[in-house]
Amino acid sequence: MDIGVPKERKDQEFRVGLSPASVKELCDRNHSVVVETQAGAGAGFSDEDYIQAGAAIAPDATQPWQQAMVVKVKEPLPSEYGYMRSEQVLFTYLHLAAGRELTEKLMASGVSAIAYESVEKDGTLPLLMPMSVIAGRLSVQFGARFLEKQQGGRGVLLGGMPGVAAGKVAIIGGGVVGTEAAKMAVGLGAQVTIIDISVERLTYLETLFGSRVSLLYSNTPNIEAAVIDADLVIGSVLVPNRKAPTLVKRPMVEKMRSGSVIVDVAVDQGGCIETLRVTSHSEPVYTECGVVHYGVPNMPGAVPWTATQALNNSTLPYVLQLAEFGMDALKQETTIGKGLAIALNVHDHQLVHPAVQKVFPDLVD
Repeated sequence: MDIGVPKERKDQEFRVGLSPASVKELCDRNHSVVVETQAGAGAGFSDEDYIQAGAAIAPDATQPWQQAMVVKVKEPLPSEYGYMRSEQVLFTYLHLAAGRELTEKLMASGVSAIAYESVEKDGTLPLLMPMSVIAGRLSVQFGARFLEKQQGGRGVLLGGMPGVAAGKVAIIGGGVVGTEAAKMAVGLGAQVTIIDISVERLTYLETLFGSRVSLLYSNTPNIEAAVIDADLVIGSVLVPNRKAPTLVKRPMVEKMRSGSVIVDVAVDQGGCIETLRVTSHSEPVYTECGVVHYGVPNMPGAVPWTATQALNNSTLPYVLQLAEFGMDALKQETTIGKGLAIALNVHDHQLVHPAVQKVFPDLVD
């Protein structure tokens, strides 16, 4: 199969769809790969690295987008809509529940769009998990930074000092992101509270953290009390292929201390905090209700060397299957084939993913 790897267009998105190591695996199996020049530069991969792996280098995005399959990291932006076409496979993160315009453009193009975040394996989301781990860890790293007075925060050191109380971190959602955020916050010495709707998950988290973390069931009084008392609130609620529910309302944010920080990792699915809107790596924060808000949807793009390799470790088996069989890969009675079939969001001008159909029922015939 002919495979294209365009350079990412999202603000300061330095990850790349295929690393040189992944390209070599494909080329060794007699597939051809065209990589846009400098596509991997931000992640530490030169054009020469790709040439040595067997790829051809294109001067712009046109040729990569002409290939039978396009492998990206983030969803196509408006400048890329015109490249998409019928009988083409697009494999990338999409998060369509929060993007009606993109959904409509994908349908109009006729492309077969398979979403990383929709791939399932044994009840897990294997292509979302590595980026969730990174985003969870970064949420505390960024939160600690913007708590600094010079960054607009209230000047709290999360770990505190002998004789001075540690900072308080409230994590809404105890899944992969929330768990990784808690690991980082606990490691810094913060006082950590995790709120989740699953008693089973809270029980698991108790075995992981013991008494080092307060574990609360998700209801409005518990959320409000934790948010108002926190120096850093981390939103980490995921409902696969659906918009995240709004759990932290504006009146709660208005009661937070001035200079506190909110980081919503669920922003690419609409976010779980009412006052939070999408930001970018160039302008990551804004202040509302006296609280610093961070809403960058592609957080792992801040650490592209790590993130690209972690993502490729998970995506490569699926890319190889698609390269070998095309859309017939979705018919294979294998774990990978079944995972790809579940992850098909748009095909032949139709919105086909059941969960996304529920978000946009008017787009379904």
